[in-house]
Amino acid sequence: MRVHVADHPLITHKLTVLRDERTPSPQFRQLTAELVTLLAYEATRNVRVEEVEIVTPVTTTVGLRISDPRPLVVPILRAGLGMLDGMVTLLPSAEVGFLGMARNEETLEPTTYAERLPHDLSGRQCFVLDPMLATGGSLGAAIDFLFARGADDVTAVCILAAPEGLATIERQVGDRNVTLVLGALDERLNEKGYIVPGLGDAGDRLYGTV
Repeated sequence: MRVHVADHPLITHKLTVLRDERTPSPQFRQLTAELVTLLAYEATRNVRVEEVEIVTPVTTTVGLRISDPRPLVVPILRAGLGMLDGMVTLLPSAEVGFLGMARNEETLEPTTYAERLPHDLSGRQCFVLDPMLATGGSLGAAIDFLFARGADDVTAVCILAAPEGLATIERQVGDRNVTLVLGALDERLNEKGYIVPGLGDAGDRLYGTV
């Protein structure tokens, strides 16, 4: 498993505003999209491409384009939806699937309540969007789900991660082709399974409580 923690002053600046409890939902949503676009630049560094011949106003040349099958972007509902616009801004040719997962606040275990994905992901690169890698349960279940459908390359994009969640994913993925791209690696989890210092519940801060 490869782990890339983004190190850029713009990312740190946007994260600082996201962490602030005074930041309202509209600004939180806008900053999340901007931040994910920056993270997507790193996440797509190894996206698969193929050569294509084109004609410029001056001459004929060979360039690169995203190859088929197209990448699949998979936000984990509901908080992952807040990351989708930022990702497809940089990768507009990607297809989009959805996984609905919720964490049981008693056991901290994930449950899948909805999915909208191709049945066969053979040969597909998949990009999973999950703002918070806390215990690792939801993201780990999503990674297993995609590989079970035939995916051979999964990249997860997370705004924040805790060391405990990172260790869980590393144990779980084994020798499968997995990359994690993180905005920051925080200190720890608290007794309720929240990232410290973190930014609170990403879903609630994006969309409000339900």
